[in-house]
Amino acid sequence: MATCTRTLWKVLAGCQRQLLRAGGPSYTGISQTAPRNPPVRTLAAVKALRKDKKEDKEKEVKKESRVIDDKDRHKPFGKTAWTPVDDVYVMRYYPRTVYGAADAINILKNLQKLDFTPHQQPVYIDLRLNMKLEKKKKVDSFVSTVHLPHTFKTDMNTVLVFTEDAHQAQVAMESGATFAGGAELIQAILDDEISADFYVAVPDILPKLVPLKNKLRKKFPKSKRGAVGVHIPKMVALFKTGHEVMVESECYVRTQIAMLDMTKEQIFANLQTVLVDVCSHRPADAGPFIERAIIASQTSEALWFNSEDVLPKPAKERTTDSS
Repeated sequence: MATCTRTLWKVLAGCQRQLLRAGGPSYTGISQTAPRNPPVRTLAAVKALRKDKKEDKEKEVKKESRVIDDKDRHKPFGKTAWTPVDDVYVMRYYPRTVYGAADAINILKNLQKLDFTPHQQPVYIDLRLNMKLEKKKKVDSFVSTVHLPHTFKTDMNTVLVFTEDAHQAQVAMESGATFAGGAELIQAILDDEISADFYVAVPDILPKLVPLKNKLRKKFPKSKRGAVGVHIPKMVALFKTGHEVMVESECYVRTQIAMLDMTKEQIFANLQTVLVDVCSHRPADAGPFIERAIIASQTSEALWFNSEDVLPKPAKERTTDSS
Protein backbone atom coordinates (compact mmCIF):
# COMPACT_ATOMS: atom_id res chain seq x y z
CA MET A 1 0.00 0.00 0.00
CA ALA A 2 2.83 2.39 0.84
CA THR A 3 4.51 1.57 -2.43
CA CYS A 4 1.39 2.50 -4.40
CA THR A 5 1.09 5.77 -2.51
CA ARG A 6 4.71 6.77 -3.30
CA THR A 7 4.21 5.92 -6.95
CA LEU A 8 1.07 8.09 -7.10
CA TRP A 9 2.88 11.08 -5.57
CA LYS A 10 5.70 10.73 -8.08
CA VAL A 11 3.19 10.76 -10.96
CA LEU A 12 1.46 13.86 -9.58
CA ALA A 13 4.80 15.71 -9.11
CA GLY A 14 5.77 14.96 -12.69
CA CYS A 15 2.45 16.26 -13.98
CA GLN A 16 2.95 19.46 -11.97
CA ARG A 17 6.40 20.00 -13.47
CA GLN A 18 4.98 19.43 -16.94
CA LEU A 19 2.26 22.01 -16.39
CA LEU A 20 4.81 24.61 -15.20
CA ARG A 21 6.84 24.07 -18.35
CA ALA A 22 3.81 24.69 -20.59
CA GLY A 23 4.62 28.46 -20.81
CA GLY A 24 7.95 27.69 -22.47
CA PRO A 25 8.62 26.56 -26.03
CA SER A 26 6.56 23.59 -27.11
CA TYR A 27 9.11 22.26 -29.56
CA THR A 28 12.11 20.15 -28.72
CA GLY A 29 14.01 20.35 -32.00
CA ILE A 30 16.06 23.33 -30.85
CA SER A 31 18.29 23.27 -27.83
CA GLN A 32 17.13 25.23 -24.79
CA THR A 33 20.57 26.75 -24.42
CA ALA A 34 20.43 28.45 -27.85
CA PRO A 35 20.11 32.28 -27.73
CA ARG A 36 16.56 33.48 -28.18
CA ASN A 37 17.47 36.82 -29.86
CA PRO A 38 19.12 36.13 -33.20
CA PRO A 39 21.88 38.61 -34.24
CA VAL A 40 20.72 41.56 -36.31
CA ARG A 41 22.75 42.23 -39.42
CA THR A 42 23.34 45.90 -40.09
CA LEU A 43 23.69 47.05 -43.68
CA ALA A 44 25.61 50.19 -44.71
CA ALA A 45 23.33 52.87 -46.16
CA VAL A 46 24.08 54.05 -49.64
CA LYS A 47 25.44 57.61 -49.49
CA ALA A 48 23.29 60.00 -51.49
CA LEU A 49 25.01 61.81 -54.27
CA ARG A 50 25.49 65.50 -53.39
CA LYS A 51 24.31 67.85 -56.06
CA ASP A 52 26.21 70.88 -57.06
CA LYS A 53 25.53 73.93 -54.89
CA LYS A 54 24.96 76.10 -57.94
CA GLU A 55 22.16 73.82 -59.15
CA ASP A 56 20.52 73.96 -55.73
CA LYS A 57 20.60 77.75 -55.73
CA GLU A 58 19.03 77.87 -59.17
CA LYS A 59 16.18 75.59 -58.09
CA GLU A 60 15.46 77.58 -54.95
CA VAL A 61 12.73 80.11 -55.58
CA LYS A 62 13.05 83.16 -53.39
CA LYS A 63 9.82 84.56 -52.08
CA GLU A 64 9.66 88.21 -52.97
CA SER A 65 8.19 90.55 -50.39
CA ARG A 66 4.79 91.78 -51.40
CA VAL A 67 4.71 95.50 -52.04
CA ILE A 68 1.25 96.99 -51.71
CA ASP A 69 0.53 100.21 -53.57
CA ASP A 70 -2.24 102.20 -51.91
CA LYS A 71 -2.25 105.15 -54.30
CA ASP A 72 -5.23 104.13 -56.40
CA ARG A 73 -7.15 102.34 -53.63
CA HIS A 74 -10.31 103.77 -52.10
CA LYS A 75 -8.87 102.90 -48.67
CA PRO A 76 -5.47 101.76 -47.38
CA PHE A 77 -4.74 98.06 -47.24
CA GLY A 78 -5.90 96.63 -43.90
CA LYS A 79 -7.43 99.92 -42.74
CA THR A 80 -10.96 101.26 -42.49
CA ALA A 81 -10.53 104.50 -44.46
CA TRP A 82 -8.00 107.17 -45.31
CA THR A 83 -9.26 109.64 -42.74
CA PRO A 84 -11.66 109.25 -39.79
CA VAL A 85 -15.07 110.91 -39.95
CA ASP A 86 -15.49 111.53 -36.21
CA ASP A 87 -13.24 113.34 -33.77
CA VAL A 88 -12.95 110.24 -31.58
CA TYR A 89 -11.71 107.10 -33.33
CA VAL A 90 -9.46 104.05 -32.87
CA MET A 91 -6.06 104.98 -34.27
CA ARG A 92 -5.06 101.51 -35.49
CA TYR A 93 -7.94 101.48 -38.00
CA TYR A 94 -6.60 104.51 -39.88
CA PRO A 95 -3.20 105.41 -41.33
CA ARG A 96 -1.02 107.60 -39.15
CA THR A 97 -1.08 111.29 -39.99
CA VAL A 98 2.25 112.65 -41.24
CA TYR A 99 2.49 116.42 -40.84
CA GLY A 100 4.72 118.94 -42.47
CA ALA A 101 7.62 120.06 -40.28
CA ALA A 102 6.27 123.59 -39.86
CA ASP A 103 2.77 122.30 -39.10
CA ALA A 104 4.12 119.87 -36.50
CA ILE A 105 5.97 122.68 -34.70
CA ASN A 106 2.82 124.78 -34.73
CA ILE A 107 0.79 121.90 -33.26
CA LEU A 108 3.32 121.47 -30.44
CA LYS A 109 2.91 125.11 -29.48
CA ASN A 110 -0.88 124.86 -29.58
CA LEU A 111 -0.84 121.72 -27.43
CA GLN A 112 1.23 123.55 -24.83
CA LYS A 113 -1.43 126.26 -24.59
CA LEU A 114 -4.33 123.81 -24.42
CA ASP A 115 -2.69 121.59 -21.80
CA PHE A 116 -1.39 124.50 -19.70
CA THR A 117 2.09 122.96 -19.62
CA PRO A 118 5.28 124.97 -18.97
CA HIS A 119 6.57 127.23 -21.73
CA GLN A 120 10.16 126.23 -21.11
CA GLN A 121 10.35 122.56 -22.00
CA PRO A 122 12.70 120.74 -24.40
CA VAL A 123 11.77 119.70 -27.92
CA TYR A 124 13.10 116.33 -29.10
CA ILE A 125 13.33 114.49 -32.39
CA ASP A 126 13.52 110.74 -32.98
CA LEU A 127 14.89 109.61 -36.36
CA ARG A 128 15.10 106.10 -37.77
CA LEU A 129 17.81 105.86 -40.42
CA ASN A 130 18.25 103.50 -43.35
CA MET A 131 21.83 102.37 -42.75
CA LYS A 132 21.87 99.73 -45.53
CA LEU A 133 24.04 100.07 -48.62
CA GLU A 134 24.71 97.86 -51.63
CA LYS A 135 26.31 94.40 -51.29
CA LYS A 136 25.36 93.92 -47.62
CA LYS A 137 27.30 96.98 -46.51
CA LYS A 138 26.08 99.46 -43.93
CA VAL A 139 26.74 103.05 -42.98
CA ASP A 140 28.98 103.12 -39.92
CA SER A 141 27.50 104.56 -36.74
CA PHE A 142 28.67 108.14 -36.37
CA VAL A 143 29.00 110.88 -33.78
CA SER A 144 29.11 114.47 -34.98
CA THR A 145 29.00 117.93 -33.46
CA VAL A 146 26.93 120.67 -35.10
CA HIS A 147 26.72 124.36 -34.38
CA LEU A 148 23.04 125.19 -33.98
CA PRO A 149 22.00 128.64 -35.23
CA HIS A 150 19.97 129.20 -32.05
CA THR A 151 21.53 127.69 -28.96
CA PHE A 152 19.36 126.60 -26.05
CA LYS A 153 22.02 125.58 -23.53
CA THR A 154 22.60 127.78 -20.54
CA ASP A 155 25.98 126.25 -19.66
CA MET A 156 28.88 126.16 -22.09
CA ASN A 157 30.69 122.89 -22.82
CA THR A 158 34.15 122.36 -21.35
CA VAL A 159 36.89 121.83 -23.95
CA LEU A 160 40.40 120.44 -23.43
CA VAL A 161 43.05 121.12 -26.07
CA PHE A 162 46.08 118.83 -26.50
CA THR A 163 49.13 120.70 -27.81
CA GLU A 164 52.80 120.87 -26.87
CA ASP A 165 53.26 124.33 -28.35
CA ALA A 166 53.13 126.99 -25.64
CA HIS A 167 51.83 129.61 -28.07
CA GLN A 168 48.99 127.33 -29.27
CA ALA A 169 48.10 126.54 -25.66
CA GLN A 170 47.85 130.25 -24.90
CA VAL A 171 45.66 130.82 -27.96
CA ALA A 172 43.42 127.94 -26.86
CA MET A 173 42.94 129.40 -23.37
CA GLU A 174 42.19 132.83 -24.83
CA SER A 175 39.62 131.23 -27.17
CA GLY A 176 37.71 129.77 -24.24
CA ALA A 177 39.27 126.33 -23.64
CA THR A 178 39.06 125.03 -20.08
CA PHE A 179 42.37 123.14 -20.21
CA ALA A 180 45.34 123.24 -22.60
CA GLY A 181 48.55 121.26 -22.46
CA GLY A 182 50.58 118.35 -23.75
CA ALA A 183 51.49 114.85 -22.60
CA GLU A 184 51.56 115.95 -18.96
CA LEU A 185 47.74 115.92 -18.93
CA ILE A 186 47.49 112.21 -19.82
CA GLN A 187 48.09 110.87 -16.32
CA ALA A 188 45.76 113.43 -14.77
CA ILE A 189 42.97 112.31 -17.13
CA LEU A 190 43.60 108.63 -16.35
CA ASP A 191 43.39 109.41 -12.62
CA ASP A 192 40.09 111.32 -13.13
CA GLU A 193 41.65 114.51 -11.86
CA ILE A 194 40.76 116.33 -15.11
CA SER A 195 37.73 115.79 -17.35
CA ALA A 196 35.99 117.73 -20.12
CA ASP A 197 32.98 117.46 -22.37
CA PHE A 198 35.09 117.52 -25.55
CA TYR A 199 38.75 116.86 -26.33
CA VAL A 200 40.57 118.61 -29.17
CA ALA A 201 44.11 117.96 -30.41
CA VAL A 202 46.64 119.10 -32.97
CA PRO A 203 47.88 116.38 -35.41
CA ASP A 204 51.46 116.27 -34.01
CA ILE A 205 50.46 115.08 -30.55
CA LEU A 206 48.10 112.26 -31.58
CA PRO A 207 50.70 109.41 -31.32
CA LYS A 208 51.29 110.32 -27.66
CA LEU A 209 47.56 110.14 -26.84
CA VAL A 210 47.21 106.40 -27.55
CA PRO A 211 46.99 105.51 -23.80
CA LEU A 212 43.79 107.58 -23.60
CA LYS A 213 41.82 105.63 -26.22
CA ASN A 214 40.25 103.20 -23.77
CA LYS A 215 39.59 105.98 -21.27
CA LEU A 216 38.00 108.54 -23.60
CA ARG A 217 36.46 106.08 -26.10
CA LYS A 218 34.02 108.09 -28.26
CA LYS A 219 35.41 111.37 -26.94
CA PHE A 220 38.89 110.59 -28.23
CA PRO A 221 39.93 113.27 -30.77
CA LYS A 222 39.24 112.21 -34.37
CA SER A 223 39.54 114.08 -37.63
CA LYS A 224 36.12 112.84 -38.78
CA ARG A 225 34.46 114.72 -35.95
CA GLY A 226 36.52 117.86 -36.58
CA ALA A 227 38.38 117.44 -33.27
CA VAL A 228 41.82 117.26 -34.91
CA GLY A 229 43.28 120.26 -36.71
CA VAL A 230 45.47 123.34 -36.53
CA HIS A 231 42.69 125.95 -36.37
CA ILE A 232 42.38 125.89 -32.59
CA PRO A 233 40.08 128.94 -32.14
CA LYS A 234 37.62 127.54 -34.68
CA MET A 235 37.57 124.09 -33.07
CA VAL A 236 37.18 125.51 -29.57
CA ALA A 237 34.28 127.71 -30.68
CA LEU A 238 32.55 124.73 -32.33
CA PHE A 239 32.80 122.37 -29.38
CA LYS A 240 32.20 125.00 -26.71
CA THR A 241 28.74 125.82 -28.07
CA GLY A 242 28.29 122.76 -30.29
CA HIS A 243 25.55 120.14 -30.09
CA GLU A 244 26.38 116.44 -30.26
CA VAL A 245 24.41 114.14 -32.57
CA MET A 246 24.96 110.41 -32.15
CA VAL A 247 23.54 107.19 -33.65
CA GLU A 248 22.09 104.86 -31.01
CA SER A 249 21.00 101.21 -31.34
CA GLU A 250 22.53 100.99 -34.84
CA CYS A 251 19.97 103.18 -36.65
CA TYR A 252 18.32 105.73 -34.31
CA VAL A 253 19.10 109.37 -33.59
CA ARG A 254 17.41 110.78 -30.50
CA THR A 255 18.40 114.28 -29.45
CA GLN A 256 17.10 117.62 -28.26
CA ILE A 257 16.97 120.39 -30.84
CA ALA A 258 15.34 123.37 -29.12
CA MET A 259 13.14 124.72 -26.33
CA LEU A 260 9.41 125.13 -26.83
CA ASP A 261 9.46 128.81 -25.81
CA MET A 262 11.65 129.61 -28.85
CA THR A 263 10.00 130.97 -31.97
CA LYS A 264 8.76 128.67 -34.72
CA GLU A 265 11.45 129.94 -37.08
CA GLN A 266 14.21 129.23 -34.57
CA ILE A 267 12.98 125.67 -33.90
CA PHE A 268 12.69 125.01 -37.64
CA ALA A 269 16.22 126.34 -38.26
CA ASN A 270 17.71 124.09 -35.57
CA LEU A 271 15.75 121.12 -36.93
CA GLN A 272 17.01 121.76 -40.43
CA THR A 273 20.63 122.03 -39.24
CA VAL A 274 20.47 118.67 -37.44
CA LEU A 275 18.77 116.86 -40.35
CA VAL A 276 21.25 118.21 -42.91
CA ASP A 277 24.16 117.06 -40.75
CA VAL A 278 22.65 113.59 -40.28
CA CYS A 279 22.01 113.12 -44.01
CA SER A 280 25.57 114.19 -44.85
CA HIS A 281 26.85 110.84 -43.51
CA ARG A 282 25.15 108.83 -46.28
CA PRO A 283 26.23 108.84 -49.96
CA ALA A 284 24.11 111.15 -52.08
CA ASP A 285 23.28 108.43 -54.64
CA ALA A 286 22.15 105.92 -51.98
CA GLY A 287 18.59 107.22 -51.71
CA PRO A 288 16.68 108.70 -48.76
CA PHE A 289 18.44 108.33 -45.41
CA ILE A 290 15.63 109.10 -42.94
CA GLU A 291 12.91 106.46 -42.89
CA ARG A 292 10.83 107.89 -40.06
CA ALA A 293 10.93 111.22 -38.23
CA ILE A 294 9.14 112.13 -34.98
CA ILE A 295 9.07 115.42 -33.09
CA ALA A 296 7.68 115.95 -29.60
CA SER A 297 8.02 118.14 -26.55
CA GLN A 298 8.48 116.90 -23.02
CA THR A 299 4.74 116.82 -22.27
CA SER A 300 3.12 116.47 -25.71
CA GLU A 301 2.31 113.49 -27.85
CA ALA A 302 4.66 112.34 -30.60
CA LEU A 303 4.00 113.79 -34.06
CA TRP A 304 5.22 112.13 -37.27
CA PHE A 305 6.52 114.69 -39.76
CA ASN A 306 7.88 114.63 -43.29
CA SER A 307 11.66 115.14 -43.20
CA GLU A 308 11.80 115.88 -46.94
CA ASP A 309 10.14 119.24 -46.27
CA VAL A 310 13.09 120.29 -44.12
CA LEU A 311 15.98 119.08 -46.27
CA PRO A 312 17.13 121.31 -49.12
CA LYS A 313 16.12 120.08 -52.55
CA PRO A 314 18.81 118.90 -55.01
CA ALA A 315 19.82 121.16 -57.87
CA LYS A 316 17.98 119.01 -60.47
CA GLU A 317 14.65 119.35 -58.64
CA ARG A 318 15.11 123.10 -58.36
CA THR A 319 15.59 123.49 -62.09
CA THR A 320 12.51 121.37 -62.86
CA ASP A 321 10.38 123.30 -60.36
CA SER A 322 11.47 126.65 -61.80
CA SER A 323 10.74 125.51 -65.35
